Amino acid sequence: MIKNKNIFITGGAGFIANALIKNLADNNKITVYDNFHRDTLSSSSVATHPNLKIIKGDVLNQDLLTESMKGTDIVVHAAGIAGIDTVIKNPVHTMRVNMMGTACALEAAKINGVKDRFIDFSTSEVFGSMAFKSAETDQTVSGSAGEARWVYAVSKLAGEHLAHAYFKQYNLPVVTVRPFNVYGPGQTGEGAIQIFIKRALKNEDITIHGDGNQIRAWCFVDDFVDCLMMCMENPKAIGESFNLGNARAVITTLGLAQTVCRVLDSDSKIIFKPALSADIELRIPSVAKASDLLGFKAKVDLDEGILKTADFFKSISY
Repeated sequence: MIKNKNIFITGGAGFIANALIKNLADNNKITVYDNFHRDTLSSSSVATHPNLKIIKGDVLNQDLLTESMKGTDIVVHAAGIAGIDTVIKNPVHTMRVNMMGTACALEAAKINGVKDRFIDFSTSEVFGSMAFKSAETDQTVSGSAGEARWVYAVSKLAGEHLAHAYFKQYNLPVVTVRPFNVYGPGQTGEGAIQIFIKRALKNEDITIHGDGNQIRAWCFVDDFVDCLMMCMENPKAIGESFNLGNARAVITTLGLAQTVCRVLDSDSKIIFKPALSADIELRIPSVAKASDLLGFKAKVDLDEGILKTADFFKSISY
């Protein structure tokens, strides 16, 4: 268990960070650093926790970031631009935040002598459009230059390379995590499951872009956070990259929409529209490394995760 640490979380108002804070707040001092563009935290049960300090700031503000990080033991760098709609509309901002923001966070951690851990959030999209049981050592693919879809993956991959350069050159205790389709209570933004669930609860049409044959592996946020905690604690994690996901919860996008409707007993109709951009056809991780090195195994399967997520959205009367 992590205790008596000063933990600094960029993007700390976000969905995954909020779930992490719930695990850490009782036994540690936590600083949330976020511009609150997306905000899961303010309405959360931990928003007023006495061990929580909130700083409204931008990861591109090197001076404020460095000053705010003073005295930190563990950095979780979760800030970033995500969501295909956002990326397509703002590719320059996406690249700036995901590359330069990571550079700012790494430099701030080096200046402040962060000793325990620097957790860098990358993405499963670094494996390209066809990723079947992809291992951490598999070749990463950037996609064709100029295709909007790959702006996000390239920017995250650049940040990942830089993080590991800081490990090799400055001994900064870096760990990179590559999330595979994380979902659950409190999710904001453009995640497919939460959109499908919200519409299913109202019996509204569920829209799928493309033919619905895209295949994903879905990871419930509690499982993701369990592995994240292992990355923060286990010394074997330092200098490594990990796929974080649930390789059992594999389904097509159409199958996911149908499963949501079945589990929630919804009368929603599923309709199809043209794809927004180049898509990821297949994305299933190998999680053998996280299992072998850290002892991680995902516990929550898809039906249970959908029910838990739906219960949350019902409880807040969205």
